[in-house]
Amino acid sequence: MDEMTSLKDRLNELAYRYYVLDDPAVSDAEYDALYDKLVALEKSTGVVLPDSPTRRVGGKPLSKFEQVRHLGRLYSLDKCKTREELGAWMDKLRVAGKMPRVSVEYKFDGLTINLTYRGGELVQAATRGDGVTGEVVTEQVKTIRSVPLSIPYKGVLEVQGEGIMRLSALAEYNSDPTVTPLKNARNAAAGAIRNLDPAETAKRRLEVVCYNVNYIEGMRFESGSEMMAFLKEQKFKVSDMYVLADDQKTVFDTLDKIESVRPSLDFLIDGAVVKADDFSMREELGYTEKFPRWAMAFKFAAEEMTTVVRDVIWQVSRTGKLNPLAVLDPVDIGGVTVSRATLNNISEIRRKDIRIGSRVFVRRSNDVIPEITGVAEQPEDAVEIEVPAVCPACGSPVEVRGVFAYCTDSEACEPALVSRFAHFVCRDAMDIEGLSDKTLELLYSEGKIRDFADLYSLSADDLTDLEGFKDKKIANILAAIAASKHTELKRFLFAIGIPGIGKKAAAQLADAFGTLEAARAAKEEELLALDDFGDVMAKNVIAFWNDPLRAAEVDRLIAAGITFEQKERTEGAFSGKKVVLTGSLARFTRSEAKKLIEERGGEVADGVSAKVNLVIAGEAAGSKLEKAKKLGIEIIDEQKFVEMLGV
Repeated sequence: MDEMTSLKDRLNELAYRYYVLDDPAVSDAEYDALYDKLVALEKSTGVVLPDSPTRRVGGKPLSKFEQVRHLGRLYSLDKCKTREELGAWMDKLRVAGKMPRVSVEYKFDGLTINLTYRGGELVQAATRGDGVTGEVVTEQVKTIRSVPLSIPYKGVLEVQGEGIMRLSALAEYNSDPTVTPLKNARNAAAGAIRNLDPAETAKRRLEVVCYNVNYIEGMRFESGSEMMAFLKEQKFKVSDMYVLADDQKTVFDTLDKIESVRPSLDFLIDGAVVKADDFSMREELGYTEKFPRWAMAFKFAAEEMTTVVRDVIWQVSRTGKLNPLAVLDPVDIGGVTVSRATLNNISEIRRKDIRIGSRVFVRRSNDVIPEITGVAEQPEDAVEIEVPAVCPACGSPVEVRGVFAYCTDSEACEPALVSRFAHFVCRDAMDIEGLSDKTLELLYSEGKIRDFADLYSLSADDLTDLEGFKDKKIANILAAIAASKHTELKRFLFAIGIPGIGKKAAAQLADAFGTLEAARAAKEEELLALDDFGDVMAKNVIAFWNDPLRAAEVDRLIAAGITFEQKERTEGAFSGKKVVLTGSLARFTRSEAKKLIEERGGEVADGVSAKVNLVIAGEAAGSKLEKAKKLGIEIIDEQKFVEMLGV
């Protein structure tokens, strides 16, 4: 029994390190070996301890949820949407003209969970319900590894938290083609906890973030910050965002910070919660029928709304791929009117069962193209979306390859060709200002350009007779074209549109081979040796150079006078290091930090792998930080980063 207890305690401590602290102490293989040993002991003895991690696999499916009365009432929060409203509420808290200390926390967007402990053991988990009575979901919650099955405190305790599903966990779940895709993280969490089968709950890898002691026997807290310290001591998972403020400016600055990092978070929040920290003040202020008077939820603009799909437009890309775009009933999301949303590809349309007439969830985050995340309602008269038989732009036959549809004559399809030009002149490519999509369409329709090299033979006479082209505009365009002749190899390799080669891959090609001639002569095995280059990318590069049309196009560009800067190898604090940035930095934007690292000899990577040497973790760092810890990669904070920069 002693061996079993010791093994159980060790496994629970390791799970706490991994799921709560994000600080793994052993490899997955080591954990699995210890777990298997415990399972064997339990089988041989017939004993399973109350807080054994083997109890997290999920019990038998329930026939229904039982009702339970909470020990303490779970109140909802009063809400406001403007800073004026929040400021007016904080003014009401003032004592002798001075604002009391308040806390500012994330307002998680999930499902409220109430955890009950007796004698240090988890005896019950329940949903909030109406605040007085909820549904028992103990077996479901036991599968959530961030919830401790036992705690040091032995008195009766009720802890309130939010059940959430990380966006990375949602994406991983939805990547399985055998499952019905989940609509969004909030609904996925609520649906998992209220699933009668705990085994299904376990599949969604939920977390519970705790933020309140709803009832405690034999103990009193003086402040919210003291209560949060207690929750940490009991090994509950709590939010990293917990700021104490003594003035309104600090509160509003914190709100700004939360809103700025919101798009990069790996979980949903819909605002922030401001609470009086002092418990004696909380008691004095008391409660309304619905809300505590000592707390206020500040709501951010919604990132997700529902609307109706009215039509589908198939847009032709520079590769000839037909990208489906949903035409929506206009809806306001985060202060922006959205009337279009990407449908990604044919497979996603079918998996999500999106039809013309469907009421759908639309999400807009971090200024990306809005995306339909799932179907909210499916009317009986909704019409299935069909792939067009012919290209909507040029009338050529359409061919389906995998999950995408393609125009079979992209070399003569005007939208595809104009898109290639738009890509060629964009800021990250040849960076030719003044050549908007509309201007390129006009130049193409008037027969002024047919391939990239034609841009470099344009004259003032070619542009004078075009509508809207005045002397100054013509001079600026021709100057920008001339300036683009001297460029970086990485920009050129990105500009010419090698399939599957984005900015990062183009930069890798340029760094690895140094010259255009060497890049053109690269062998497949040399390409595969590059970081992040897979078999498909390598084959795409080889095929591009072997295509007579593409090769001739590049030759004409060189003949037109394109030359390349010779990039000198820089030395500095990050020389020879591959660096990953994660989370939000206070002093730098992501692009500023990247530039500073590269100026000092480093290379910035998007994802964490064994080839990464250093991870710089800002506030609200997510899954990349976790992976770096697992791999044993060096991790530094912003202060250390600034020291290395020497700024």
